[in-house]
Amino acid sequence: MTGSELIWRIAGGSGDGIDSTSQNFTKALMRAGLHVFTHRHYPSRIRGGHTYVEVRAADHPVKSRGDGYDFLLALGDSFARNPQASGEAYYGNEEAKPLAENLDELREGGVIVYDEGLLDASEIEDFDERVEANDWHVYPLDLRGLAREHGREIMRNTAGVAATAALIGMETDPFEELMNDRMSGDILETNITVLEEAYEEVDSKDFSHDIEVPTGEHDEEQVLVNGSHGVAYGALDEGCRFIAGYPMTPWTDVFTTMTQHLPEFGGIAEQVEDEIAAAALAIGASHAGVKAMSGSSGGGFALMSEPLGLAEMTETPLVLVEAMRAGPSTGMPTKPEQGDLEHILYTSQGDSNRVVFAPGTVEECYEQSREAFRIAYEYQIPTIIAIDQKLSGELVSMPASVFDREPNPDLGSVLTEEEISEAAHHESGKYNRFQHDPENGVSPRTIPGQSGGRFLASGNEHTPQGHIEEDPDNRVAQVDRRTRKLEAIRDDLDGKDTSQQTPYGPEDAEHGILVWGSQQGTVEEAVDRLNDQGESVKSLGVSDMMPYPKKEVTEFLESVDEALVVEMNITAQFRGLTQKELGRFGEKMSSLLKYNGNPFEPAEVVEGFEIQINGGDEPPNAQVRIEPAAGD
Repeated sequence: MTGSELIWRIAGGSGDGIDSTSQNFTKALMRAGLHVFTHRHYPSRIRGGHTYVEVRAADHPVKSRGDGYDFLLALGDSFARNPQASGEAYYGNEEAKPLAENLDELREGGVIVYDEGLLDASEIEDFDERVEANDWHVYPLDLRGLAREHGREIMRNTAGVAATAALIGMETDPFEELMNDRMSGDILETNITVLEEAYEEVDSKDFSHDIEVPTGEHDEEQVLVNGSHGVAYGALDEGCRFIAGYPMTPWTDVFTTMTQHLPEFGGIAEQVEDEIAAAALAIGASHAGVKAMSGSSGGGFALMSEPLGLAEMTETPLVLVEAMRAGPSTGMPTKPEQGDLEHILYTSQGDSNRVVFAPGTVEECYEQSREAFRIAYEYQIPTIIAIDQKLSGELVSMPASVFDREPNPDLGSVLTEEEISEAAHHESGKYNRFQHDPENGVSPRTIPGQSGGRFLASGNEHTPQGHIEEDPDNRVAQVDRRTRKLEAIRDDLDGKDTSQQTPYGPEDAEHGILVWGSQQGTVEEAVDRLNDQGESVKSLGVSDMMPYPKKEVTEFLESVDEALVVEMNITAQFRGLTQKELGRFGEKMSSLLKYNGNPFEPAEVVEGFEIQINGGDEPPNAQVRIEPAAGD
């Protein structure tokens, strides 16, 4: 199992520091010259409940979680709610789950290190038999006892990382550097002592296995970021200076990042009582002349339906983030799913229009966050960025230069006072803010306080000056004009030098895979594997959900014999959108669906493709579903 990559999994209980420990381990691997990619799995509890983080490290860029993993560090769940033995408690032996529930994906020949100060492998059914059958190398260590010797049990995480480093042939220097960056005084000294003692204890023993850390080197400075960082940094660089929100997983990551950084730019962040107030405050800030945003996840975004319609009717620029999670209702709030697409596209009242982007990578989160603000403020329309729990939380290494871009504070289609004086006004003196005849649908706005820029902003249908009006001719003129914005936006996006859609693979491939959002990198890795196996496959990652990129998707579908559409929901919502926009391709598209709370692995996409495209009617496993093309 030596080679170009290592996949390490740390498992424990929520509240035991699993996330922070995995981040430090990931940073150390990145600083050692490796490319890294993480996958988080955690329950919706503050403390207790099985959680793990998977870290994939390689000497080449990685786009996805892998298929299974090589090395398990099982720390147990010190906050387990049920200390009783398995079978006597409703949820079983929760303390042992970090070991018991992580065996199915461990690869043959893998390594297991578990904390025998908290875990007893003999309590796990068939453990010894599985170890022998899979040639696993098991190393029980009293990590808890070592930490207690130095006063703090939580430092068993440090001992576990040291044990990992010793077993995979990695020095402790990167970990000590991280500790020096984050700690000081007695805490620093004690953690370094635990690190060194655990490393020496393991290094002195004759452990034999084939798992080693790869070696690599970066050409330029790397940073460790996730999709939430990408959205937040893009918003800041595009001049956003106001955010309002209410915490809800996984939207909270974007909100927290913005809240931490906005004061550095003279901006304001407000946590309010609910999501209705959050969106309404953002609308008010935008109306007053500030680039503003808000957002939420499924249930909270549902509350934003009314202010979303208000922003559309008053033509107030607004950027919202919808960070999807498994629903409906509370559903599985810490698990990824792409089940909110139709909700995002169509929520609100009447024939409401909005722009929706669904980035597929961290870099696209940054780029499309910036583009969302440009479009929203140039065309005076609500723009929504759709991400999910996977993309929002998975950390990936990437060049720091990706974020080294010029800021853009421009407010878009706003008139200067000189331009206002020359613009059309009603005889009452009010500015004709909502003119009937702009070709692209955009009637330039004014900012409160500008001389000669007075108008009314009403949620009712209105005249050019903003007065309530129900005249049929005015209604048709205003609806037609607002709708023309989407045509103009599509022309704008199509005319750019670079597309927001991401093609991958050989241009002349016979078969295609369509994907949207967070599964893009996984599909691209599957495409590489399929082509290496002799298949002829390419993919297209689609980011523009509304207005839909008909031209690009048409060209893709026309160029292939069949296309598999990959998404994380049961109702094939993106495929449905594509058939709505491009109905004649219904017979070309089949679906590969997953909705069990876990993202796809590349092997599942490969197997799904082979079954559906190359023949066969058995799904790859019980967790993945294939839906045939229309008419089949």
